[in-house]
Amino acid sequence: MSTLSERYINPFTDFGFKKLFGEEPNKDLLLDFLNELLKGETGRITDLTYIRTERLGATEVDRKAIFDLYCISEKGERFIVELQKTKQTYFKDRTVYYSTFPIQEQAERTPWNYELQAIYTVAILDFVFNTKDETPDKYRYDVKLVDTDTHTVFYDKLTFIYLEMPKFQKPLEALTSRFEKWLYVLRNLNRLEQIPVSLQERIFEKLFKTAEIAQFTPDQMNAYEESLKHYRDLKNSLDTARDEGREEGREEGRKEALLKAINGFIQAGAPDEMIRKGLGVSEEELAQLKREL
Repeated sequence: MSTLSERYINPFTDFGFKKLFGEEPNKDLLLDFLNELLKGETGRITDLTYIRTERLGATEVDRKAIFDLYCISEKGERFIVELQKTKQTYFKDRTVYYSTFPIQEQAERTPWNYELQAIYTVAILDFVFNTKDETPDKYRYDVKLVDTDTHTVFYDKLTFIYLEMPKFQKPLEALTSRFEKWLYVLRNLNRLEQIPVSLQERIFEKLFKTAEIAQFTPDQMNAYEESLKHYRDLKNSLDTARDEGREEGREEGRKEALLKAINGFIQAGAPDEMIRKGLGVSEEELAQLKREL
């Protein structure tokens, strides 16, 4: 029997994110979120097709890319939607790398004029890029290729949008747009006990119904509890690493904290990919640290 105390799932767990946005019956949730996110950026998206999230490079030696969600609109626009739970040293590099796959797959075998459909990479972050940021109220970053002299957009078909969710602190009564309602729901869903009056709209009512833990099957419940455990283990390990790293204030302290965090991950059964993403270390550094345990 489940021991969960929350009524609704945590959308920052892998299971929760895929349940809300990655299942065909709930495609209208993703459609509404993207339409609000990209309002004024593109025409209204009326349909999406989910594409397998694993993409292989052009050769066997190329690295493999695994997206959280990847879909194509009825007009051919590509959308990569990523959930990132913790800081990663080269996270921005990874999002740029991911965007190259939708670019390359548009190449036609027949004579081709190189015209591309727009590509949007959306990263929903459970952290902030820089804790010393001088813009504490800025939670959304829209990034395009621009001319550095005129600051005008040079190429408008490649867009990266980063949402630093911990910075979104608006209370319910201060929400002024449907997009802000979406951010509020993502930020607070697992803390709510019922649907707030201001969110009693068809799309949010469906989201809350989809997110209600009590209606899960036993298999879904087990999958969610496992996903939630990994999420909490990840957060606890990172908090410990940060605290001990601050206390030590030296490279030796960072290494010791990393070793303890890695050991905690291993005891929790976390895969190497989760450890690397969570701690922001390379494959080589992780392998070396594991040898020292």
